Amino acid sequence: MTTMYAALLRGINVGGKKRVPMAELRQLMEGLGYDAVRTHLQSGQAVFASGHGDEESLAAELTRAVEEHFGFPVDVIVRDHAYLRAIAESCPFPAADLEAKQLHVTYFSAPVTADRFAEIDQEACLPEEFRLGDRALYLYAPNGLGRSRLAELLARPRVNKGLIATTRNWNTVVKLVELTAG
Repeated sequence: MTTMYAALLRGINVGGKKRVPMAELRQLMEGLGYDAVRTHLQSGQAVFASGHGDEESLAAELTRAVEEHFGFPVDVIVRDHAYLRAIAESCPFPAADLEAKQLHVTYFSAPVTADRFAEIDQEACLPEEFRLGDRALYLYAPNGLGRSRLAELLARPRVNKGLIATTRNWNTVVKLVELTAG
């Protein structure tokens, strides 16, 4: 049985660093035996079907292949369609009423608990807010991610220590659900 997945590559094609051409990424993934490979935007999303492995083993396989092929390490998180759909459906903020630039999801490589974020004074960051989900964090940033004080605090290395974390705006969250639906 094949499952549809999304691969989220962290920090590629940003400011001319870690250049990963999407056509080349698709070829690399097809060479790994993945089917129905498609990319979305230039910022590190690819969807594919695979009949072998699970999220963790596929992420490890793709991480190794990307480093071998492109010559630099890239963190990769792989999530299946059911997970991506559940994340979108579980959004604690009124996504339909917000602009996509105001709502983001950070995907984590492992579960996170509230104690990881205990040092952040959420009240001082209002009206920005965050909520935790299943290996994910939902961020409401009414002025966008680039101007978000809370996003800056959430991205600190000591907060994310030991995790891969990569953030996508709401449009991308929804699009990945659509693309992995088959």
